[in-house]
Amino acid sequence: MAPATLSIANHGIPTGKTSYYTLSSSSSSGIQETKFSVSSTDSPKSREQKNRSWIPLVARNESSSLPVIEKAAEQKTKCSNFVSRYTEGEARKGADILVEALEREGVEHVFAYPGGASMEIHQALTRSRRIRNVLCRHEQGEIFAAEGYARSSGKVGVCIATSGPGATNLVSGLADASMDSIPLVAITGQVPRRMMGTDAFQETPIVEVSRSITKHNYLVLDVDDIPRVIKEAFFIAASGRPGPVLIDIPKDVQQQMAVPKWHHTMKLHAYIQRLPKAPQELHLEQILRLLCASKKPVLYVGGGCLNASKELHEFVKLTGIPVASTLMGLGAFPTSHELSLQMLGMHGTVYANYAVDHADLLLAFGVRFDDRVTGKLEAFASRASIVHIDIDPSEIGKNKQPHLSLCSDVGSAIHGLNSLIKKRKYDRLEFSDWTADLREQKRRWPLSFQDFEDAIPPQFAIQLLCELTGGNSIISTGVGQHQMWAAQWFQYERPRRWLTSGGLGAMGFGLPAALGAAVANPGATVVDIDGDGSFLMNVQELATIRVENLPVKMMVLNNQHLGMVVQWEDRFYKANRAHTYLGDPSAESEIFPNLLKMAEACNIPAARVTKKANVREAILQMLETPGPYLLDVIVPHQEHVLPMIPSGGAFKDIITEGDGRRAY
Repeated sequence: MAPATLSIANHGIPTGKTSYYTLSSSSSSGIQETKFSVSSTDSPKSREQKNRSWIPLVARNESSSLPVIEKAAEQKTKCSNFVSRYTEGEARKGADILVEALEREGVEHVFAYPGGASMEIHQALTRSRRIRNVLCRHEQGEIFAAEGYARSSGKVGVCIATSGPGATNLVSGLADASMDSIPLVAITGQVPRRMMGTDAFQETPIVEVSRSITKHNYLVLDVDDIPRVIKEAFFIAASGRPGPVLIDIPKDVQQQMAVPKWHHTMKLHAYIQRLPKAPQELHLEQILRLLCASKKPVLYVGGGCLNASKELHEFVKLTGIPVASTLMGLGAFPTSHELSLQMLGMHGTVYANYAVDHADLLLAFGVRFDDRVTGKLEAFASRASIVHIDIDPSEIGKNKQPHLSLCSDVGSAIHGLNSLIKKRKYDRLEFSDWTADLREQKRRWPLSFQDFEDAIPPQFAIQLLCELTGGNSIISTGVGQHQMWAAQWFQYERPRRWLTSGGLGAMGFGLPAALGAAVANPGATVVDIDGDGSFLMNVQELATIRVENLPVKMMVLNNQHLGMVVQWEDRFYKANRAHTYLGDPSAESEIFPNLLKMAEACNIPAARVTKKANVREAILQMLETPGPYLLDVIVPHQEHVLPMIPSGGAFKDIITEGDGRRAY
């Protein structure tokens, strides 16, 4: 079948080709479909009439970057091979329709916690032979686990909660997935339709609560809509810029008997037409002209490059351009590579920030110019021409105005650039003086830390973990100092090995995210590098990890404080402590709370290490112990994450020395 044209009147029909469309219309008997075609032999008037009267269901512009027709065909094949446990035409509850719809999307694991408004869904899950529920001990834990599952596998994560407090406990995870572009489908039970709006027990209008922090959401009021809504939700979550989709289903809809129609048409015509198109060669040539004129180019890569790691690696090989990564982009390009500048931004390396500050061309691929990267916007890359490629048009020019922009899938754009470079055989891409300058900056300003007698530098513990695992682990973190040290001192050689709450900065993320990653990657080494503050926020998931027997290793850098806030207190508030001590004030010499006792309560082996000389042996013991293990690493609270560019500062303001042992 020839590629269809999205707008007949505006784009025309390719000569000698026929484009096929399907009209979907609702009626009392269900959705009616009528097929029709538009040919190049049609008169202009006929085409215009058809364009006004008929709606293309699934169409792909010849320049579209998203193969919508192929995806639809693939989904149709998947569904046609699906064998239902029900006979054709057999009525079943809405909850069973929901579960089968999830099965048809290839879902194998869900993270769900039951309640009154979602009981029907859980009953239906017990009848499924394909889906296994991982019972987390808190709804926030379950959505962070679904995120860890999605981040580490690239699949859509699924979580389910009841109405009211169950649904509102998902809010932090929805916001986190939205900011970090994580494909997620969150399903919530709701009070029966007749009780909605009456302030019924455990009623919360979660659709309204979550509207601004989801990519899309649904309130399902008709049981016949469930198959279509699930299909649309998964498509929306995973296509374009990924994000979370929420589906709210009243309990009486879950209980309603119906015969499902699995071939409902997705009602996403406008959404599909807005999906970014593949880049035109003319635009790519403009980028390469800027590159040829450049003497000091730098790649600034973010989370949008995680699915384009192969293309990015080839582009760097062809051009020799150094690469600076955002927190979310770690792993898209190997951090051990000679052209890697590691992370840039507030706690990025001196040489990464130096490179951006001195660059004459900044290639910003799959990034959003976040404030923790740019600092003072006017000073960020002030000497450079900026090229911004991103799949989300709303991000282009939102924070920093580029000189040249391209709204496209990053992988498609980089692939196109690689093809042009090889085709044109560019021989002017030579940046040896620039890379030599950056090598000198690396030599002058390496990441470093100080030793203080027997105390354990937290950086040393992470460096040792990287050495002992060969860097071949999936790392999750909470939020704070330990998160930044894990970003700096662990080597990320592949995408989807680094799981962290970037945009939202949600404490309590690390443990449940590791749980989800372990479910998605059986046999992989998964380590939660956490801080004691973050760890305690979802410590109940120790029970889930034990019951599921997941081999999650937990290395808690325990300084008895909210370390990052303490660092800011030291630097900007004359070290005045404002509720940042997490220990017991009446017994400051003791470690409180005792994480080893918490692990023991969940039958998880654990140990504590307090001296640097014993860290290697302790980490080896953690890694070699089958199943889950908690290692409590006691570190000094005076340690600071360096380098540091103060909030709103510029490269000239970078701090490279000092800690909480001295006054400022």
